[in-house]
Parts: sequence; C-alpha cells; structure tokens
Amino acid sequence: MESLHHELTPKLLESLYIEAMILADEARSYFDRDQMTVNLSPEISVAFSCESLKVTTRLMHSIAWLLNQKALLAGEISHYDSLTDARDLGYSPASDSFQVDRFPEEARALIAASEDLYFRLQRMSQKMRSADMPVPEPLAMIERLRASF
Repeated sequence: MESLHHELTPKLLESLYIEAMILADEARSYFDRDQMTVNLSPEISVAFSCESLKVTTRLMHSIAWLLNQKALLAGEISHYDSLTDARDLGYSPASDSFQVDRFPEEARALIAASEDLYFRLQRMSQKMRSADMPVPEPLAMIERLRASF
C-alpha cells in the first residue's frame, strides 16, 4: 500500500480537496445566478447550461475520488477496495471549446480550473492504478471467480 500513495501524501490530498471544494463553491455560486443567461442568445444559453452541468459533474467526480483517497489513507477502506472501478475517478465529458470561447471570462476561468483539477486527478489516478494493480495469475483469477458464485 505504501507505493500507492508515494505521491499522494496527506498534505497534498488535503490541498487538492480544499481546492476542489472551493472551486465547487465558486462554480455553484456563479452558475446559480439566474441573470447569467438572460443576456445570452438561446444557443449560447443552452450551451452555458450544458457546460455548467459538465463543470458540476467534473467537480463532483473529483471530490468523490478525493474522499475515497482520504478514506483509504484513514484505513476506512482497504487497498483492494480502493482499486475497484466504483472508487475510480468517474468519467466527465470535455468542454466544447467553441462554445466556451463565447462565454463570459469568469465562466471560462471556472471551466478551465475545473478541467485542470480533473485532468491532474485523472493522471494521478491512472498512475496509481497502473503502479498498484496486481496482475493476477490465472489460477488466482479462477479461484476468485469460483468464490464469487
């Protein structure tokens, strides 16, 4: 388990979690403003709504992944459980840069910040999973399958 967190120290994990929570609060505050879409064309207004959902999804997946990592470090979940797909960083669709370029500056900054955080966590997750995912031997796999039924 030590190699799993050689880069994700408690201090880094807490810093990323705080960053994600602050960003989520800023995004919620910004995208919840009803007047934001009043002065936008219908096409941009719909794109704006879609992008706000993408930002929310991206941040919620990020926060959930960070909470799972905190639970692992605290011993609340096992190393094996931490490697399940359900505990991995969830999929989040990329933003539409053509549409985003048409948004107000504050919206563009929030979208970019959420993407930056998500992509950093995605790289960490992939690196951690590839370094720590055991390659089971065929007999061990068969025994695990038998135990499942």
